[in-house]
Amino acid sequence: MSSVKGCNIPDDLYYNVDSNVWARKEADGTVTIGMTAYAAALAGQVVSCTPKKVGRSVEQNKSAATVESGKWVGPVKAPVSGEVVAVNDALSSAPGTINSDPYGSGWMVKMKPANWDADSAALVTGGAVAAAFEAKMNAEGFAGCGA
Repeated sequence: MSSVKGCNIPDDLYYNVDSNVWARKEADGTVTIGMTAYAAALAGQVVSCTPKKVGRSVEQNKSAATVESGKWVGPVKAPVSGEVVAVNDALSSAPGTINSDPYGSGWMVKMKPANWDADSAALVTGGAVAAAFEAKMNAEGFAGCGA
């Protein structure tokens, strides 16, 4: 697990750094996605999460969910293309879970990827993750998670 400016960033996940989203390839071939701790810190306390419905196809870099906080409403962009096969219903009653556990119980949707190999090639993973997020945070003047 990497930590950049106080934000946890697990290095075993795949990230679209520009969109502040992560993807985890599951054993069954599905991909779980959510917002990064950095995105949650930028948004502030999340008050609503509206995922796309099961069965919907979502293209890479298009909205898989809409998140609302006290200071922001916007899309959570899918890091890969595919079909939504599950949504995290628990977020409807506890959207703040996205802030407190963005990589665990704060996941948003699970997708059946259309072309994982091609789509994941554009994502950052492993040792490159911390440096990529540090550069982004510095460029955006981000003080840090919990700051």
